[in-house]
Amino acid sequence: MRDKLTIFRSYLATRYLRNWNNRDALESWQEKRIARHIEAVRKESPFYRELWDGKRSVEWRSFPIIDKGIMMEHFDSLNTVGMKKEEAMRLALEAERSRDFSPAMNGVTVGLSSGTSGNRGLFLVSDWERYTWAGAMLAKVLPGSIMSSEKVAFFLRADSRLYSSVRGRRLQFRFYDLLQPLERHIDQLNVYKPSIVVGPPSLLRLLAGAAQWGALAIAPAKVISVAEVLDPLDRSYIEAAFGGILHQVYQCTEGFLASTCRFGTLHINEDIVAIQKEYVDADKKKFMPIVTDFTRVSQPIIRYRLNDLITEGDCCSCGSPLVTIASIDGRSDDLFYLPGSDGRSDIPVFPDYIARAVIVSSDRVSEYKVIQHDRSQLEVMLELQGHASWEEESAAVVSGLDELFLKLGCVSPVYECTRYQAPEKGVKLRRVENKWKRGTTR
Repeated sequence: MRDKLTIFRSYLATRYLRNWNNRDALESWQEKRIARHIEAVRKESPFYRELWDGKRSVEWRSFPIIDKGIMMEHFDSLNTVGMKKEEAMRLALEAERSRDFSPAMNGVTVGLSSGTSGNRGLFLVSDWERYTWAGAMLAKVLPGSIMSSEKVAFFLRADSRLYSSVRGRRLQFRFYDLLQPLERHIDQLNVYKPSIVVGPPSLLRLLAGAAQWGALAIAPAKVISVAEVLDPLDRSYIEAAFGGILHQVYQCTEGFLASTCRFGTLHINEDIVAIQKEYVDADKKKFMPIVTDFTRVSQPIIRYRLNDLITEGDCCSCGSPLVTIASIDGRSDDLFYLPGSDGRSDIPVFPDYIARAVIVSSDRVSEYKVIQHDRSQLEVMLELQGHASWEEESAAVVSGLDELFLKLGCVSPVYECTRYQAPEKGVKLRRVENKWKRGTTR
């Protein structure tokens, strides 16, 4: 009973009580919450207590920055529930092997995250945090009231007690394992008839294709993209198939970071996290987020740098003072670096520029991926619609990329155009990927 009450309280607070009229009111509320949270973490986490030695809570914006490597290195002393890295990893790996994600340790959910970098990470969530997260998630993603009946189909690489928290009499929740065959998913969805479908865009695109050719007969009221970068090509395809706005949830190991409003605009969840912007290109409003989650205590996330590239958006018609995100562009590791035409320096090229150049160049491209293998060598993987000419369409894409690079002052690279290959099951799709480490050769 206590779990349901916590979920309901979190839902009510998120949906009805945290509606600020302006930024000043929001930031004032946020500062008080963070200061209180910092003091609680300082008492319970030996790692942070030492890291912040001599610093006051009001100075939190200038605290040392941590990242995934630092978190994993100091896992034992950073978490506040006495969890050891070795035992947490053992539990998480066993869940991966057995595909049974229900076990917890002393009321703490343990999960394994690879992210898009392939580096394994661990996350811990207490029961209270799990129920609080569930209430906030329901408040932000349900199309109607929590009292309405909904059937949710959730597609992920791994299930978690974190997600099963939201099950109830009116809210049915069914996990679909991404490692299972698509045909099985389609058959089960046709029986289940979900009103909400949640999954990575690579999977949603497959479902959209099945809907268009008549194999999938569902009409969800809401479709939500998670876990992967949402490419404009995939967005338009999925929206056309399901006939509505494709919503997004930006969530990772480090927290429930953003979600879309009723207009489909992605807003940072500033009632849960504070995000400082480390600008990569201030003129283009592109930044890397430094996350402070002031709702998590079991594994505190304070001044944690993500390597995601984000483009800040403009004000939304919904009137919310929460900062908007125009796009999540990929990882900073996937910035391309091409020789500058001045011969002196390499020019950085943002992943979203590459994506836009490809999809604008040809309307016959149905799937693509661009990989930088070397300083001057790109592979362009394409899948074309119908009987489109490979020579003409691949040449058009190359021409579009060349035009982009010319504008940016780059020397045109050597291209290798190949047939598109979908990622293996359970592997996140990256439309733009840099496999070249600067200073090395292929």
